[in-house]
Amino acid sequence: MATSLKNLSDYTSDHFIDISDKRFGIVVAEWNREITDVLSQGAYETLLKHGAKEENIFRNTVPGSFELTLGAQLLAQHEEIDAVICLGVVIQGETKHDDYICHAVASGITNVGLKFNKPVIFGLVTTNTLAQAWDRAGGKHGNKGVEGAVAAIHMLGF
Repeated sequence: MATSLKNLSDYTSDHFIDISDKRFGIVVAEWNREITDVLSQGAYETLLKHGAKEENIFRNTVPGSFELTLGAQLLAQHEEIDAVICLGVVIQGETKHDDYICHAVASGITNVGLKFNKPVIFGLVTTNTLAQAWDRAGGKHGNKGVEGAVAAIHMLGF
């Protein structure tokens, strides 16, 4: 979704299911921690807002965005976890590392969801600049963490 066309934090909850008994894993990359903490807070608050219980939300950290895939798998393998939300930030640098990281994470997260037949949400902010990343962490384009939580709730009702 192009964030210039839609705010990440704008959504409708008309068709949300009751999530009071659902358990959520949130995997957060520590790289770019100032931003990922904001994304995580957005996801956490959104889940609570829509009925999740604090004791049913499990936040785990991994060193960087590349490790989100294994972190997601370690959570998703537990039957009691209903959905996993992966949050990270990859900012383009002087090399093409961002292309490799983003592709690997997208493929890995997709595979984990398919392997465990449960929602595993891709909440990776991929930008050209630090300013663009902040714009997607509660700035002018909303919060990718909110979008991740909303996607998890929607998919649980699928």
